[in-house]
Amino acid sequence: MGIIGRSPGVRAVENAIRQVASTDATVLILGETGTGKELVALAIHEGSPRRGKPLVRVNCAAIPESLIESEFFGHEKGAFTGATARREGRFAQANGGTLLLDEIGELPLDLQAKLLRVLQEGEFEPLGGSKTLKADVRVIAATNRSLECDISKGRFREDLYYRLNVFPIRLPALRERVDDIFLLAEAFGQRFAKRMGRRFEPLTDEDKALLKAYCWPGNVRELQNVVERALILSSNGKLDLSRAIPRPDGKVPEVTPVSSADCEKVLNSHELQELERRNLVRALEICRWKISGERGVAALMGLPPSTVASRIKALRIRRNSSKFARSRS
Repeated sequence: MGIIGRSPGVRAVENAIRQVASTDATVLILGETGTGKELVALAIHEGSPRRGKPLVRVNCAAIPESLIESEFFGHEKGAFTGATARREGRFAQANGGTLLLDEIGELPLDLQAKLLRVLQEGEFEPLGGSKTLKADVRVIAATNRSLECDISKGRFREDLYYRLNVFPIRLPALRERVDDIFLLAEAFGQRFAKRMGRRFEPLTDEDKALLKAYCWPGNVRELQNVVERALILSSNGKLDLSRAIPRPDGKVPEVTPVSSADCEKVLNSHELQELERRNLVRALEICRWKISGERGVAALMGLPPSTVASRIKALRIRRNSSKFARSRS
């Protein structure tokens, strides 16, 4: 499934992909968790002269720090304890193709320096090896962090940032492209229905009202999960969104069908942020400010704990200072 949407933000992203894909420029994809950064990287690769070569993805946050250098550059047999055989790194695997460095902001500082050398000089040495290898690789980096903020705090190298930030593409959050929610939900519903061998009925006005009322902190990925869950709960092909969309209080809010006049109304960015903030604060209060675990906010809202933590930080929610927090005895 390709990029879906008609909003100005999505059209700007598609235009940026067309502009940069045919070049060999390094691309930095910016956006919140779940906005589709990997999909954009794939579109850039498929639109480039390297499309017949590998697209290799590395999640910088998922690799133990002690193994990152080996993961990137490979190692020779005996290079360290447990290195029983020679292994190619991701740069060698992506030779001639594209390397996607996902969550680049999680890369340790010492590896940032070595990555900078590869980007500048196009060469590297495997761990335990004495031979310098060439790297014919196009690099696409992606992050949900503010690298400028990390630079100011000494967590990210400024020179590496400028080397990666040749052609930045910023992906809009789903709350910034409300008009695309229905298109995406229909597309996901049809795809999952085909996979499950089930019927899928078009969205009703009530479905659209439920989708529009939710703030989607997990963005497109969360919408995809909600639609799949709603289809599993469906009856005769009608999505059961009332039980699939997370609700902090466990109840389904009253909704009114979306009229043609209502479809013309959209919340501004401040109103959307305030709605998200109130929703998250309610969830935090219900869970007594526990984020992870069985009875935490992440489980209640169906989101990764890291996403919940990042939204709390972004929305500047404080347990004692929030004007929405209830006083506790």
